[in-house]
Amino acid sequence: MAQKQIIKPAKSPAAVGPYNHAVRVGDLLFCAGQIPIDPGSGNLVSGDIKVQTERALKNIQAILEDQNLTFANVVKSTVFMTNLAEFASMNEVYAKYFTGDFPARSTIQVAALPKGASVEIEVVAHF
Repeated sequence: MAQKQIIKPAKSPAAVGPYNHAVRVGDLLFCAGQIPIDPGSGNLVSGDIKVQTERALKNIQAILEDQNLTFANVVKSTVFMTNLAEFASMNEVYAKYFTGDFPARSTIQVAALPKGASVEIEVVAHF
């Protein structure tokens, strides 16, 4: 059975709860949902859904880069949004981070997210 390896990238914002940024098991990397927290200040970034999506994806990018991966390695993503009316704007930013084939994805509207975020994104990547 594959060993579980805990991933805590130095360039990531501190976790806002009892979880790890990512867990590697075999050839898969399971990334915790990332909200738009600025790693320098630890605060939620201010701005619209585009600004928040950009920051959430940069936080994911820090995890992927820590493991020598890119968005091309992502096979599945889940996007949580507090307002699906902003879906097109989120997609505009999201599409910039993936080249070639997009991963499988689910998008879900939720009542609320930690720290009042408008978006949270989690991914599963393959080595």
